[in-house]
Amino acid sequence: MTGPVLIALGATVLACVVAVAGAHVYASGRAQRQALVDRLDDYPAGGSGPGAGGRTRRFRSLDRRLRRTRLGKALHLRLSATGLDLTPGEFFVYVAVVVVALWLVAATALAPFFGPIAGAVGVWSAVIFLNWQRQKRIEAFISQLPDVARLLANATAAGLALRTSLAMAAEELEAPAGEELSRVADQLSLGHSVDDALDELAARLPSRELIVLVTTLVLANKAGGTVVSSLRNLTQTLEDRKETRREIRTMLSEVNATAFTVPLLGLGSLILVNASNDGALARVTGSAIGQTLILVSLGLYAIGFFVIRRLGKIEV
Repeated sequence: MTGPVLIALGATVLACVVAVAGAHVYASGRAQRQALVDRLDDYPAGGSGPGAGGRTRRFRSLDRRLRRTRLGKALHLRLSATGLDLTPGEFFVYVAVVVVALWLVAATALAPFFGPIAGAVGVWSAVIFLNWQRQKRIEAFISQLPDVARLLANATAAGLALRTSLAMAAEELEAPAGEELSRVADQLSLGHSVDDALDELAARLPSRELIVLVTTLVLANKAGGTVVSSLRNLTQTLEDRKETRREIRTMLSEVNATAFTVPLLGLGSLILVNASNDGALARVTGSAIGQTLILVSLGLYAIGFFVIRRLGKIEV
């Protein structure tokens, strides 16, 4: 065999070896990527660990597709602020099932005209549920803020750095403060700045009390100063605001109950009318005038609900 033939044969063998190695690396990379995606799918939206309680995640393929859309990203952000052990795909499927069930029940029990209205109410109720869960988590976090400030003040007085103090507070406190501070500590360990991590915490759980605490910590981290005395004074202030919020919530409980009672009375009257005169709602909604009047009455109930809720909302 001549020299050029040997060179060509060697180049061919080398190319085959490189091709096989490249295919192996590509397959290994795809397997690692899929394993990472599966691990990330096991994380609840607001939790701190994979597969809380060992639960197997459902609808993984739908969840992966949904996360790529704007709706999925927005849904993931909302779920992450509620602390619910749900992925966007699971929540989307559950809401879809509830909407279909409400549609069928309303169309069967009342009239076909009420089917789409019940479906829209189901979607709106899901949004209200997420907002309620988020507000509930914010309220629980606010109630723990005095303990957070007290732990940070004691850790700082002992000479610990702010990053170490946050990690220690995350270990000492229960959820939701422990989970949120653990997320902040994880971000700091990954190289995020203290300002960015605390600002993200304030954006995730917005409240005046948390903004004051974050501002105090950020300013102390930048300019130094008497952070211990500031945190201890802030602890007493947060305790006073906690008691004030509890008193206001107790005083407004009747107003909030009224806001939900009024629409339920309207729904009950519709059911009673249809039960006393079978097919009455079907005949009423069979004409354009009847449908218009039903929509106007439902709109008035909705306006009354929002007005009562607005009157019973006091910012502290």
